[in-house]
Amino acid sequence: MIYKIFPAILFMLLSFSPSKASFSESKTVKSAVYAKTVKSSVEANIEMAYNNLHSNEFLLPKLESFSEALKGYYLLKEKGLIQKDILTLVDFSLSSNTKRLWVINLTTGEILFNTLVAHGRNTGDEFASAFSNSAESYKSSLGFYATGEIYSGKHGMSLKLDGLEKGVNDNARARGVVMHAAEYVSNSFIKNNHRLGRSQGCPAVPVALSKEIISTIKNKSCLFIYHPSRAFKLASELVS
Repeated sequence: MIYKIFPAILFMLLSFSPSKASFSESKTVKSAVYAKTVKSSVEANIEMAYNNLHSNEFLLPKLESFSEALKGYYLLKEKGLIQKDILTLVDFSLSSNTKRLWVINLTTGEILFNTLVAHGRNTGDEFASAFSNSAESYKSSLGFYATGEIYSGKHGMSLKLDGLEKGVNDNARARGVVMHAAEYVSNSFIKNNHRLGRSQGCPAVPVALSKEIISTIKNKSCLFIYHPSRAFKLASELVS
């Protein structure tokens, strides 16, 4: 039944968008109550969507990161910056020794992949803590991305990424921040080094899964890199 339930939940999320309501008494108690109701309704429906995820025996992402990702996904979809109903969520609040990347089909609620993912070498050791949008920083960038085209690079099949947030990740393409396979993204590397390997800022993934993941999320799907140090405030920072 989830294939019927999940799209309905997503529709409710859109229908509660504050942008669809207009009140002349914006500073009155009435509008304040409305805003509070909308917020609680959106949060309730996000939680419902989360509870209806079909895990396929994978661990679920944290509700906090999923909630941030879903809010941004809908805004980007509404603006036409992404096209697919596929969400890739990377949670950099988690240890790099854990599977902290999820690929989710938002039409069915099915989790397609849950795997390891690297952060930049100057972003931290086991845990990610420092982020940058600057060239040659060797740091990861947080925020929302639209996936681009596949190309063949030094790491083989790779996926270009377009950062969608001004000053946060909009230099991603110019920096060469892409998704690619890496041998250092593996349990064997963790065993030998007590942490996952690190990239030059790219969200590198395991070699065995890279082609499947890249083929699934290519061409205008949503990728979100989360960290609790940065609260959701996408609307004012979108790349035009």
